[in-house]
Amino acid sequence: MTILEDFSLGGMRAVVTGGGKGIGRGIALCLAEAGADVMVSARTQADVDTVAAEISELGRGGYGHTADVTSPGQLDALAAAAVDKMGGLDIWVNNAGGLPDGTARYMTRTDPEQWQAQIDLNLTAVWKGCVAAAGQMGDGGSIINISSTAARGGQVKNGPYGASKAAVNSLTASFSLELAPNVRVNAVSPGPVPTQNFIDSVGYEGDRKEMIDKQMKIPLGRIGSERDIGAAVVFLASPAASWITGQVLLVNGGR
Repeated sequence: MTILEDFSLGGMRAVVTGGGKGIGRGIALCLAEAGADVMVSARTQADVDTVAAEISELGRGGYGHTADVTSPGQLDALAAAAVDKMGGLDIWVNNAGGLPDGTARYMTRTDPEQWQAQIDLNLTAVWKGCVAAAGQMGDGGSIINISSTAARGGQVKNGPYGASKAAVNSLTASFSLELAPNVRVNAVSPGPVPTQNFIDSVGYEGDRKEMIDKQMKIPLGRIGSERDIGAAVVFLASPAASWITGQVLLVNGGR
């Protein structure tokens, strides 16, 4: 096998939760470009159908499956559907997450219901996704959780989100030990990428974009893109990363 072949996902079967738009869509398309068949999951049928069609246009098997990752049993059903439609499961990306109502919150101004919504979406769903995937994967499988650089330290605002993503990093490490050596478990920790949640929470629109870019002081000089995150996921899912597990890969322009 050549080194370039080590980065190929040819013949592999992947699932991406929250894959109907934004970073999830970018990850799904990158996996397909690298050779994988991909089942895309999201709550909205039109979104998953659109991305599945884009994957099919790349010459790979593209499949859509609607699911709410916070609803009981739906992640187990997603994993079973992936095996039924694609014949197996090699890659699972827990991407679904974010701010449930698009609003960043202070710790002291978050009520119990808002806190629980963050935990359900950003942590509990990742735990359930890992369990569902592991139950359907054979040896050599790869689970990749999408974390956030908000997990690295305290947040002046958006503390509940940062706390939930910090817990994802811990969860990733624990699953990597429990599932080794058969399944590798890693995480990708994106820096700022202009998803709709990001735009809504920081007001990244119009005249504010240039000001916010300067405030971020990103060493590599630009905000991230969906493909930046997708490329990192492709690497961690590929044979090139076969000796990597339990790690959190920062993809943040050096910030």
